[in-house]
Formats: sequence, C-alpha cells, structure tokens
Amino acid sequence: MSGRIRDYGVQVGSMRTGPGNRITDVPGVRVGHCTLDDGHVKTGVTAVLPHGGNLFQEKVLAVAHVINGFGKTAGTIQIEELGTIESPILLTNTLSVGRVSDALVEYLLEQNPEIGVTTGTVNTVVCECNDGYLNEIRGLHVQREHVRAALSSAATDFAEGAVGAGTGMSCYGLKGGIGSASRLIELGGKEYTLGVLVLSNFGRQQDFMLHGIPAGEIIAGMADAEGLPLSGMNDRLANASPAALQEREKGSIIFILATDLPLSERQLKRVSKRCTVGLTRTGSFIGNGSGDVVIGFTTANRVRHEETEAVVTLQMLNENEIDLAFRASSEASEEAILNSMTAAKTTVGRDGHVRKGLSEYLAAVLAETQERA
Repeated sequence: MSGRIRDYGVQVGSMRTGPGNRITDVPGVRVGHCTLDDGHVKTGVTAVLPHGGNLFQEKVLAVAHVINGFGKTAGTIQIEELGTIESPILLTNTLSVGRVSDALVEYLLEQNPEIGVTTGTVNTVVCECNDGYLNEIRGLHVQREHVRAALSSAATDFAEGAVGAGTGMSCYGLKGGIGSASRLIELGGKEYTLGVLVLSNFGRQQDFMLHGIPAGEIIAGMADAEGLPLSGMNDRLANASPAALQEREKGSIIFILATDLPLSERQLKRVSKRCTVGLTRTGSFIGNGSGDVVIGFTTANRVRHEETEAVVTLQMLNENEIDLAFRASSEASEEAILNSMTAAKTTVGRDGHVRKGLSEYLAAVLAETQERA
C-alpha cells in the first residue's frame, strides 16, 4: 500500500485541510511534472504556477527564506529585493538549473514579446536538490522539452512521491520526492487557504521522526542485516560505531508555500519561516551540508508590470491574527514531507543504488508504536 500519510491513520496537526490537501487548494495554483525514469536516469522537472494568467504581467507578492544556504536556487536575489515573483517556479536537479532556467526564459519570451525590447528582462525562479545517489546526474538529461512538458501539464490534481523533480530524491535514507498538504484558515468571516509543496532530499535515517514516533530507529532495526527483531533495535544502536552515529546530514529540501491570505512581504516572510517547524518535527537538525530554501507567495496581492498609478493599495493581515497562519505553515510543511515519503515507491537507480519507500515499513512502524504504548 502506498498513498499518503493519512491513508495510514496518521493525522498531522489539528487544523482542517483543504479539499485536496494539496498546494493547489489555493485558488489558481497549479502543478505539473515531467518525469525521466529510465534505468540510471531518475530525474525530472516540476512546475508550480501561482496563477493561470501571465505571471510577468501580473506578478505575485513573494519572499525567499534561506534556512540553510548549501544550495543553488536561482532567482532569489530579485525576489528579496522587489518582493515579487514573475515566472513559474520550477524544481529540478542541481546540475540542471541552468538548462531549466534557459528553457523558462524562452517560454516567457514567447508569452511576452516586449521583454528585452520595450521593457526590462525577466527573473526566473528555479530550485534544486541533488538527486545524484539514484540519478546519473552528470548526464545532464533534463532538456528544454521536459520543461515545456512540466509547464503544459500543470493542473490542480497532480502526483506525489517519485515523480517530476522528485524522481531521484532521497529522504531520511528512504525514498523522497514531491509531497504536498494544505490548511484552511478562518478569519473575519472568510475562509483562506495555505498550501505547501516540498521537494524532499535530506536527513539521516536514525533521526527520522513520524508524528513523534522514532520511526528511523525502528526502520533501522527492521532492516538490520543480522535479522534482529524490533525489540533488539536499542541493542543495535548501542553497538553502532561512532562514525555511524555521527553520519552527516546531507541533501536539501525546497518548500513552496502558497496562500490566498492578504499578506505583506514582511508577513509572508514570517509565515514562510515556520516551514522550519515542520521540518524539525520530522527529525532534521538542518545540517551543514543541507540546502533548505522556502519560496513563499500570496495570490491575494498582485503587482501589475505596467502599473499606471503612482500609489497602489495592498491588503495585509492584522498582525494579531497571524498565529493561525504560523500554525498552518508548520502543519502543512510537516505533512507535505511525510506525504513525499509515503507516496514514493521503492526505486532502484544509478549503479544499483536502492531507496526503499516508507510505505513498506509504515504498518510495522505504527504497530511497534502501539506495542510500546
């Protein structure tokens, strides 16, 4: 059985989810994938479109928050300076950022013939994680047509797990990839949505926590080469070498946070920072070699490229009401990570490297937890 974490009876947090429990519950947001899955090639492209119109002409307020900067994401400088996003957000592997950005520029030039002629250039946003354990990353397999395929397939319903940019990603020593979740926020008699999409590729297996359960330790015991029963897990850890216990946390995670809450860029930055809470709840200590980045945007406040008014009006949330958005961000981030692992199936990639899907262990992990209780 695969699926999503709630299919196993695990409910993350206390807030209500959107109808699809995905980032696309935020009206207008769409997600598309192009998957390259052929032997040693395990990679792809995932596209997040903040709305269905022309993003260059009608930008969304946005922020970039770097949790740990061991990464190669493109486009964050202008986001931080101007507080807007004017292109689709694309996810891929580390060495394909350049080609993906080139293809996205071409896509936007076709939509906007004035770019570089009667107006300025365009800032593309491309995020990455290193899928080199499963993917033959040096082959530079992602091409322009794969970017177009991801963009053209964008829809409200989309796959999770080992798909698109997540095809070759690893998480907590298991299979990672694309995951998503959403939360509903009621304020002032209106209902708003906050959604998160992750590209998960980080963490040491022994650190993995599942809703407060030391799942990584349990899984390590189950997979022990000596065939120790689950009850022998503590003995295994006690006898582990110092090198094993000090294994470095490598990899990265990209969070894409979307909401239709009317937020200023400052407020959006504060909400985006709470993705870190969801990350640490799954066990990560945010290691030195991890590139952890949040790209957040709100669809409520738009910025027209050809604005004619000297003064424009933007809405923002009453700061006293922002705690609900903080909670929504942390809950949706945690659940998105768990969904990325639960939906991902076991994958065999480059040089026979294997990453098992979390779904293969979940029933036993939950059963072991009940026995301990």
